[in-house]
Amino acid sequence: MKNNKVKKGNVVVAMSSGVDSSVAAAILKKQGYGVVGIFMHFWKEPHQSELVENKCCSLEAQEDARKVAQILGIPLYTANVAKEFKKEVVDYYLEELKKGRTPNPCVACNQHIKFNVMLKKMLEMKADYIATGHYAQLHKFKVKSSKLKVKENIIYRLYQGKDKEKDQSYFLFNLSQRQLSKILFPVGKYKKSEIRKMAKKFDLPVYNKDDSQGICFAPEKYPEEFIKRNLKMKKGKIIDTSGKILGEHEGLPIFTIGQRRGINIGGTGPYYVVGKDSKKNELIVTNKEKDAALYRSVALVNILNWVEIRPKMPMKALVKIRYRHPAVRAIIKLTNNKQPTTNNSSYIIEFDGPQRAVTPGQAAVFYTSRGEVLGGGIIK
Repeated sequence: MKNNKVKKGNVVVAMSSGVDSSVAAAILKKQGYGVVGIFMHFWKEPHQSELVENKCCSLEAQEDARKVAQILGIPLYTANVAKEFKKEVVDYYLEELKKGRTPNPCVACNQHIKFNVMLKKMLEMKADYIATGHYAQLHKFKVKSSKLKVKENIIYRLYQGKDKEKDQSYFLFNLSQRQLSKILFPVGKYKKSEIRKMAKKFDLPVYNKDDSQGICFAPEKYPEEFIKRNLKMKKGKIIDTSGKILGEHEGLPIFTIGQRRGINIGGTGPYYVVGKDSKKNELIVTNKEKDAALYRSVALVNILNWVEIRPKMPMKALVKIRYRHPAVRAIIKLTNNKQPTTNNSSYIIEFDGPQRAVTPGQAAVFYTSRGEVLGGGIIK
C-alpha cells in the first residue's frame, strides 16, 4: 500500500457504513493521507439472518460502505471475522450472563476484534496507521524519561471526544501504548451535528443514516429474546427485599441490576431489580425507586489496563460505571497494602456518594478532570 505521493502516510480505516466512519475516511483523505477502507463481517445468529439486515455487517451496510468508498475514490476491502467474533464477543457475553454478570460486548469487541483486526491489516498492507469513527481524542507527548518501553520517550494519552453525548472513550480503556501509537480518531474533535454536516458536504449518502442501537449481533432492539434463544432458561421466584414471593421470572440471565422493564408482576409496580441469587435462582426486586438496596458506595474492580502507567495508590479519579452513567468522584485503593506487580490486579473503588445499579460485569473506567482516560477494569 506504500504510496510516496501521500503527504502524511497511509491509513487503513474501519468502515462500518455509518456516518462516523465514513466521514473519518473523508477527513483523512482531505488531510493528505493515503486511505484504504476495511469492512468487517461479524457473526450472524443462525436462522436469524433476515432480521439482522439492518445491523452493522449486513449486505445493505456493505453496499453503503462501497458507495461511500466509490465517492471518496478509495479502495474497500472486506474482512471476515465471524469466527473470532463468535468466540471473543458472543460466547464471552453468554458465558458472563450464565455466571450472573452483565457484560458489555462492545468493550470485548474493541479489545479483541476491531483493533486487533485493523492492526493486522495495517501490517499486511504496509500502512502507517489505522483509524476508526470513535468519538475520542488522542494526543502525544514528549517526556524526559518513561518507565514504559516507548520510542523516543513519546507517550500517547487518550481523552474523551469533544461531543460528550457521543463520547466513546469508555470502550477504549484497554488500548495499549503500542496500539495508540498507530491509531487515529479523526471525528473525535467534532460534535455529531458537525459530522453530519460534513457528510452532506462530502455528498456521502449516509449523512442522515440512523445511529446503530442495541447489541449488533442481536436482531431485536433489546437482547432478551436473543438470550432466550441461546441460553437455557430456568424459571424461578421473584421476591422483594423482605423475602416475600411476588411472582415468577423466566430466567435470571435476562435481568440486570437496576432493570425496570420486563418484570411482569403488575399491581404495586413498577419494580426494579436489586439483585440475583444464582444459587436459589431468585430475582430480588423492589417497588421503591430510591430503595437503598439499589445503591452501593463501594465496588471491587479487576483492573485490566492502565493506558499509560500504573499510578500510585490510593488515587482520586472520576469513574464511569456504565457507558451512559456520568463520571463521579471516587478514591481507588488497593485490596492489600502491596503495590501490584501486574495490570491484572484487584482494586476497591470508594465513591463519594452511593451509586445506583453498580453492576458486576460492566466496565469501570477512570478519568481525570480533564477527560483523560487513565485505565479501567471489570466490576466484580
